[in-house]
Amino acid sequence: MKHINIKVTGKVQGVFFRASTKAVANQMGIKGFVKNEKDGSVSIEAEAEQFILEPFIDWCKEGPDKSVVENVEISDGDLKNFRNFEVVKKNLLW
Repeated sequence: MKHINIKVTGKVQGVFFRASTKAVANQMGIKGFVKNEKDGSVSIEAEAEQFILEPFIDWCKEGPDKSVVENVEISDGDLKNFRNFEVVKKNLLW
């Protein structure tokens, strides 16, 4: 099992990126969350086996139809043992 942090930049808010990410993650059995960031990017934390995460990362580089992905940054993180994949609706720090 592996944990990765993904930051997606471009036209990725207001284009159903979070909902689409959740649908794809659920189909693939990935656990974690996706949320919009104040700077206009989307952050994703995902946990699954490496062979599952690779096609998920490829999907993140494309995104849903109306998105325009400019950059995807990936870093490893510590396992958090998420129970499911969620869309985080609001960042309480804003």
